[in-house]
Amino acid sequence: MKKLPKGYVHVYTGDGKGKTTAALGLALRAVGAGLKVLIIQFMKGQPYSEITALQKLAPMVEIVQTGRSRCIRREEVEDVDRQEAMKGLYRARQALEKSDFDVLILDEILVAHWFGLVSTKEILSVMADRPEHTELVLTGRRAPVEVIQQADLVTEMLEIKHYYASGVQARKGIES
Repeated sequence: MKKLPKGYVHVYTGDGKGKTTAALGLALRAVGAGLKVLIIQFMKGQPYSEITALQKLAPMVEIVQTGRSRCIRREEVEDVDRQEAMKGLYRARQALEKSDFDVLILDEILVAHWFGLVSTKEILSVMADRPEHTELVLTGRRAPVEVIQQADLVTEMLEIKHYYASGVQARKGIES
């Protein structure tokens, strides 16, 4: 028996902080309601504090990280980055085919798109192939218009002010 009679597609995009945090908050709420969650992080091969915390929620939460163990810029994209992104897409398609998760979060897939690692067609295909009862969350900056048009919920995070501008680096437990 499926736990959600109908799932929807969320897009969390924009240049402001909080896209992944919003998705992980939804994951936490879902687990609290007895739903099973798969989180696939694109372009995030490095350890993050949220991964450590979410691993404690297994088997209700599964996390798959793809990408190198460091952040890259668009001009640094190599074949290994494309291969890592394809691993994430493959795992997402597996989960959708098996229909063994209630919530599927594709974290930073929209950045992977902007970097040319994932096509608009591939993202739209995942959206179209989503079983009706599965909630799908896509995060990252620069969501393509076609993805926004097909989504059920779109939230844009707008940066008004950020301490990064004054030189503050990512802090463990807050940004990493």
